[in-house]
Amino acid sequence: MAEPSGTTNRAARIELDQRVARELRDRLPLVAGQTVTAITAEVPSYSGTLTGQMRDKIENAVQIALGTFLQLLEQSQAADRTQVNDPSTPLVPALEAAYALGSGEARSGRSVDALLAAYRVGARVSWRELAAATVATGLPAATVAEFAELMFAYIDELSAASVAGHADELASVGRARRRNLERLTQQLLAGEAEDVLLRSAERADWPVPQTLTVALLPQAKLRGALALLGEHTLESSEELPAGEPGEETAVLLVPDMHGDRRRQLARVLHGRRAVLGPCRPWARVSSSYRRVVRVVALGIAQPTDGEPLDTEHHLAELLLSADVEALADLRTRVLQPLAELPAATAERLTETLRSWLLHQGRRDDVAADLFVHPQTVRYRMGQLRELFGDRLTDPRSLLDLTVALALPAGGAAAG
Repeated sequence: MAEPSGTTNRAARIELDQRVARELRDRLPLVAGQTVTAITAEVPSYSGTLTGQMRDKIENAVQIALGTFLQLLEQSQAADRTQVNDPSTPLVPALEAAYALGSGEARSGRSVDALLAAYRVGARVSWRELAAATVATGLPAATVAEFAELMFAYIDELSAASVAGHADELASVGRARRRNLERLTQQLLAGEAEDVLLRSAERADWPVPQTLTVALLPQAKLRGALALLGEHTLESSEELPAGEPGEETAVLLVPDMHGDRRRQLARVLHGRRAVLGPCRPWARVSSSYRRVVRVVALGIAQPTDGEPLDTEHHLAELLLSADVEALADLRTRVLQPLAELPAATAERLTETLRSWLLHQGRRDDVAADLFVHPQTVRYRMGQLRELFGDRLTDPRSLLDLTVALALPAGGAAAG
């Protein structure tokens, strides 16, 4: 995993006779016990966790690490200078063990800060105890100083290896979780069965919400929106005809934005050219996605830099566009009395009839809507009554006319 560093070469400068080495080795169990006691007392993340068999295991690991350090000194003295960097040096397995320790701590949920704090405490306590032994054996001050420098360099290398293991584990777990979240998102959008979705949610460690709401927005606006939404919001990139030509589009699946929270979601998406789908039970969010896609495809309205385009405000247009050919046929049939008129005249009378239906015959409102004088409305309605006869009082005919003329000619219903 790691290559020996300068610590191995520098170890050759320390001269420890067998008596001193034996004194230090005899002290290792005490040093290990005091080190673990200090870590549990000073590092909150380890408080109450290093007990029983776990404590014995960690004390043994500390003894092995410090024993490896002494072995490093002894081997370095015996080795030829050309052999110091041999891969068989005890530093290699020590660094591999430290790397594995870092990976394990990441899997246990402890932070790298806690791990480094444990190393700092361990270095301080270990040096305090071993220094007392080196001084008691009568080592020269220069040798004791070199011993201290080498020991702290060794522990620095171990801590660096542990940090690397911690970071690699988190990166690996993060990549796996991202893949699982991406798979879950695609399954939700595709409308997979709920049991399939539940298994995927569990694999992705994603808490199942009560509802999900789809929001569509330009990819360039995504980061800002995500920063304001909950951490469990799902995202996906989709190729949909929304926004500017060539602009990439993002789909968000936002948890639990039902009821009054929908206004909160609208505020977050304000100014982001977003299209907002209906809220649905989480396993049925695919219907919210289909609604958004349909509104975008029909061009019922265009998202702007203001309020999000809320599909809930365009349900009538969606219904009327469900069968475009049927609506066109209905429009042709109910407007048949105007078929023989000049095109301009037929258009004016059609718009007048549409406004009269929508305003329930209120002449002044129709005049304001069409920007004409009320007398003009009266005149045109006279013409229409002559052309349509009893159909303007028959309930069924009025329903057909209202549906057929609910949207302006050339609007979403046209295609």
